[in-house]
Amino acid sequence: MESRDSKLDVLFVNPPSPDGEVFIRDICRVGRRSREKMVWPQTALAQLAAMLDDRYSVDVLDCVALEMRWPDFRAYLEEHRPRYMVTHATAPTLTNDMYGTFLARSLGVRTIAIGTHVTPLTRETMEAFPTLDYVIRGEPEFTLRELVDTCEAGGDLSKVQGLAFRRNGEIVINEDRPLIPDLDVLPLPRHDLLPLDKYRIPMIKGPYAFVLVNRGCPARCRFCIQKVMWKHTVRTRSVEHIIAEIKMLGELGVHNIHFEADLFTYDRDLVIALSKRIIEEGLKIRWTCNSRVDMVDPEMLGWMKKSGCWMISWGIESGSQAVLRRARKGITVEKIERALRWSKEAGIGNWGYFIIGLPGETEETIEETIRLAKRLPLDLALFHIAVPYPGTDLYDEAVANGWLRMERWEDFDMDEHTVLEYPHLSTEQLEKAARRAMREWAMRPGPILTYLKGLNSLRTLKAFLSIGWQQLRWIQG
Repeated sequence: MESRDSKLDVLFVNPPSPDGEVFIRDICRVGRRSREKMVWPQTALAQLAAMLDDRYSVDVLDCVALEMRWPDFRAYLEEHRPRYMVTHATAPTLTNDMYGTFLARSLGVRTIAIGTHVTPLTRETMEAFPTLDYVIRGEPEFTLRELVDTCEAGGDLSKVQGLAFRRNGEIVINEDRPLIPDLDVLPLPRHDLLPLDKYRIPMIKGPYAFVLVNRGCPARCRFCIQKVMWKHTVRTRSVEHIIAEIKMLGELGVHNIHFEADLFTYDRDLVIALSKRIIEEGLKIRWTCNSRVDMVDPEMLGWMKKSGCWMISWGIESGSQAVLRRARKGITVEKIERALRWSKEAGIGNWGYFIIGLPGETEETIEETIRLAKRLPLDLALFHIAVPYPGTDLYDEAVANGWLRMERWEDFDMDEHTVLEYPHLSTEQLEKAARRAMREWAMRPGPILTYLKGLNSLRTLKAFLSIGWQQLRWIQG
């Protein structure tokens, strides 16, 4: 197929923000407002763009990073007239995201949605938004390529695994596509299509990018959305494939890396081998990752530090052993304290993520969480509010027990709101508790000093002022 003049074949979109604020969207995330002003690299869209061969002209439009609003997005569509548009769709931004399909469909563009909301709620989403032509359910790469190739050839869409589409006014949901067993078969993402200079994260200077390490997590946390996309099967890229991508990013001027994974430290041997290869190759990168507190040890952390790791994000969730147990988190408070101490001793910073309002939460367990957060060696902390996203065990539990209080999908926002209401804890009490937890942790000399140390450029100064103002506004209610 030949491209038509300047017209675009396939456009991959991270839609404009609903309100001008920074929103995080990804194919394996639930979507949220980024209170910390972290602009999320759209590596997943760049990966999808790489799946299409040179018969197709492609582009990635990251409206959040570019601070593009809807009038500018419409102007882009009118100028480039893509024939297909692939868009993120998340619960907290659903109506906003689907407005993009309305604009595109009015110009004759075929619209495709991906992500953690449309995967478990395929039929419901397509019924509610008739301008959505296709939904790719689950892992999207090979389904997308087969969808576009089949449409171009006039073939039978009912044979495309992982696809939902419309036929004669009816919604057809095909059988699921098996997960990709070997992630090395994926081509390197088209990072060159991304606005790399627009991506930012607290405490770093210069652009950063995501590099995928694995998909899937063996844990069974009841609140986690990962099983919707990747199930519980962990698939890992090879060290060689990862190193090739790091080198490609270096050629693009990117030396700050976040190793994207559902559980980076799942494969201890790979983590150490990757760290050693980074050192052997002389790759001067600074990098971050996530981990579980029960899947690190001092030797591993030592190699990570030597190869450039400066921060680990930890899913701590709660300071209450009872809440952790009920959530099936599989960790103990003792292991939390031990792992973060090891990390700090290795010279690696700690970023802790907490969730207020998981089942079993009480006023006393909230106090336990606040006390734990204040005594841990944390450089950064975020206190989210529990949200039962469709497809999770927590959602099923909330529906069965009548805990849901919602009017629209946009209420599913773990950053500032919740849709949970327990007999003993109201929605308002949970929201107030999350604000108080953040206030008590942040308004201390240690966290304030950490923020001040991060002021290494005019850009970070502006970002930190914006972050600080938003945090203050939120914690004061």
